[in-house]
Amino acid sequence: MKRLWYRQPAKSWNEALPLGNGRLGAMVYGTAEQEHLQLNEDSVWYGKYVDRVNPDAKQNLDKVRKLIFDGKIPEAEELLLKAFAGTPNGMRGYQTLGDMRIQMNGLQGVEEYTRELSLDEAIHVVRFKDNNGCWYVRETMISEPDQVLIMHIEAEKQGMLNLDITLDRDMFFDELWAENNDTIAYQGSLGEGGFRFAAMCSAVATEGTVSTLGEHLLISNTKEATILLTAATTFRYNDILAICRDYLEKSKKKSYYELKRRHIKDYKSFYDRVELQLDYDTSLDELTTEERLKRISEEQEDNGLLATYFQYGRYLLISSSRQGTLPANLQGIWNQDMKAAWGSKFTININAEMNYWPAEITNLSELHEPLFYLLKKVYKTGKNTAEKMYNCRGFVAHHNTDIHGDSAPQDLWIPGSFWVMGGAWLCTHIWEHYLFIRDLDFLEEYYDILKEAVVFFEDFLVQHGDYLVTCPSVSPENTYILPDGTKGCVCAGAAMDSQILHDLFTIYCNAANVLDVDHDYVDVVEKMKQKLPPIKVGKHGQIMEWLEDYDEEEPGHRHISHLYALYPSSQITMDGNKALSEAAKKTLERRLAHGGGHTGWSLAWIINLYARLWDSENAKKSLIRLLSQSTLPNMLDNHPPFQIDGNFGGTAAIAEMLVQSNNGRVILAPALPKSWISGKVSGLCLRNGAEISLQWMNGNLTSATITARHDYNSKIYYGDKVWEVSLKKGETIVLIP
Repeated sequence: MKRLWYRQPAKSWNEALPLGNGRLGAMVYGTAEQEHLQLNEDSVWYGKYVDRVNPDAKQNLDKVRKLIFDGKIPEAEELLLKAFAGTPNGMRGYQTLGDMRIQMNGLQGVEEYTRELSLDEAIHVVRFKDNNGCWYVRETMISEPDQVLIMHIEAEKQGMLNLDITLDRDMFFDELWAENNDTIAYQGSLGEGGFRFAAMCSAVATEGTVSTLGEHLLISNTKEATILLTAATTFRYNDILAICRDYLEKSKKKSYYELKRRHIKDYKSFYDRVELQLDYDTSLDELTTEERLKRISEEQEDNGLLATYFQYGRYLLISSSRQGTLPANLQGIWNQDMKAAWGSKFTININAEMNYWPAEITNLSELHEPLFYLLKKVYKTGKNTAEKMYNCRGFVAHHNTDIHGDSAPQDLWIPGSFWVMGGAWLCTHIWEHYLFIRDLDFLEEYYDILKEAVVFFEDFLVQHGDYLVTCPSVSPENTYILPDGTKGCVCAGAAMDSQILHDLFTIYCNAANVLDVDHDYVDVVEKMKQKLPPIKVGKHGQIMEWLEDYDEEEPGHRHISHLYALYPSSQITMDGNKALSEAAKKTLERRLAHGGGHTGWSLAWIINLYARLWDSENAKKSLIRLLSQSTLPNMLDNHPPFQIDGNFGGTAAIAEMLVQSNNGRVILAPALPKSWISGKVSGLCLRNGAEISLQWMNGNLTSATITARHDYNSKIYYGDKVWEVSLKKGETIVLIP
């Protein structure tokens, strides 16, 4: 099944279906009588950049550290809220572009209605007929090549289309007007000193008339019409009206069928790289997506829906993150609000990183690039933040950032605000991208940013006993309990910090060695790495979350930060340290026993963790739970409310269940559930530069085909079988267990 489909229009935003080209987005409701599209453009962010670094932070750093080391946590947290919180304490937020509505005048009732989102063509289709037996088909897509939203409406009978099109932004705009007899537009500002935006809509009809009346765009007495919409902000363009006119005029010169062909060709160049087939009862395809989600929540098998969910995640990444766009934010690109939940920002204590977990392994490497564009912006502001807050060289970012790359603390929220690892975690994606694409030019381009992240921690880390530790910091976003009953969040040396730093230092040294630079500094960094706190096992047999074996206020907390070392890192592996693997299992068991995984993205992380533990049944159980309790009717992830990270984490997890490549080896079918009896996958990617396809029958792998994108060497494991594979670029090998 390569579609989502329904027998009724969306009653709410949570039932509407997403379209996007990375820059433009729309949620399509599919209503027959009055179609409603909620619109987005990726740079519609409110407000200008403000340097929010608290001027009192630097002079109070030593005092805060002493309070933490003396166990005076409430006093330390109070000082942090006053002297370290951003001024003002909030970043800028992402906003909706507005709404487009298309009234179908004269429509006489609706029968045999269906709507669907085609995943293999990225086209939304509505079909119905009226009481007179006239069929209508409405196709909508957002083209990356032509940078326009395209809606084509066709009636079965001549002269039956009479359309009234309007644009709106709930009065949050400055001007709305008719450009000429076939175009309407509006524009406005995004706060004082912020960007300006504009949206423009045109129409073309095969016969009949196209005209404007006031703020309405009218199409009358035609059989077929094409509606085109585009938008722009001054984030990218100096003359936003000129660029909108240009996109529309160029698109109007092409036929609808040429626009559609160009859109499909571009989209499929990404989507068709990977195919996943799981054997299932194909009669289930007669059920709507909502009906299948209901079945799966009742613990009825539906491998077809799982395969669709996997590809839906890839579809969403293609639609919300393209070369030259901003990265997928907390809602990808789809946000209906002026004041979105959590500002729909880039939350970098897991959510933004999770958005890109499927990028490399599911063969969408180019779509990772917007994250590196944002990292460059964070790097620039982060150098200022490092110096002004902590008197450190290098750069730092906390747990959120925005379109401006703001790196100062966000919110007045002790469990999250004063975490210093956001920039470091983002930097691990540099090496991850390099491992898959093996592009030395890319590594050289980002080497200085990687080094500056390390330099910050060379200055920031403090000696505490035998270890170098972060201080102040938190374990996102959890609370511990001291032996005397005091509760706290701020700490020194949280486990996740040390695990991220272990990766950061390792990655830096590897990058420097690959580029053959800074060998003396590599020695310095290797010595720092040796002084980081090791991963420890606590009194419950769990991985310790803090430097001391504290109890947690929420043993079932949504964050599982101390298992970063298991996934997305690979410091803990099943064929590595057995004791730590067992402790990681115990950690997950404790989290879940106390209600963990109660948010969509947290469940997605749990699936990946179980996949890395080669626990196929618990991975699948968590995947089913993700679809049944944390997935909206439109199959978007529900935190709640909607956040897109769970979709991306879930797609990455399915790939991890099928193949894992890290630490110089590849594991085939490490977490293949018993119910995935037979199937195949093609086009998944391996670290160090190769593609892999797998086939299995009756639960047993029948073949693995590896094609080298670069010279490729690795050990390949399947059960007790081990192959030593060495390929030149372009060579293919077929392994038959």
